[in-house]
Amino acid sequence: MSETYIDPTKDSFAAFREMQRDGPVHMLNLLKIRKTATYDDGREASGAAAYAAYGRESGPIFRRLGGRIVWSGRPELMLIGPQDKVWDLAFIAEYPSVQAFVDMLRDPDYRKAVEHRTAGVQDSRLICMQPTLPGAGFGETTDEPA
Repeated sequence: MSETYIDPTKDSFAAFREMQRDGPVHMLNLLKIRKTATYDDGREASGAAAYAAYGRESGPIFRRLGGRIVWSGRPELMLIGPQDKVWDLAFIAEYPSVQAFVDMLRDPDYRKAVEHRTAGVQDSRLICMQPTLPGAGFGETTDEPA
C-alpha cells in the first residue's frame, strides 16, 4: 500500500509560515474519505459523517478568518496519474493571507474540530497555490494576482 498523508509535517508547515508574500492563498484539497471513521476514543461513525462534523465545527472559524470555498468538485476518473489514487472530494479553499491559514490552525476550537478530520480522512493532499489571472491557453498565466 502506498504512503498516506493526513496532516502537514512540521517542516512543510514551517516553510508555509515563513512564506513572505501578500495576498490570498488558495489551497487545493484532494481527499479520500474512510468508509468507517477511526476515532481514538472508539466512537463509531462513517468517514463521511466524521468529515461532515469537521466541516460543521471548523466552518465558522474558517469564515471568521475570511476563508471561502472558491471551487469544488467530485473527482470521477483518473485520466492521467496513478490509477490507485482515487479521490472522493476536491475543492479549493481561499484564505485572505498566509497568516489567516496559520491563525485557523492555531485556533483552539479549530484544533478540537480536527479530530473529526483525522478520523474521517484516509488520505489527502493539500497544495498551496498563489492565485493568478489565467492567460488564453494551457499553462499561460498573467503572473498578476487574481
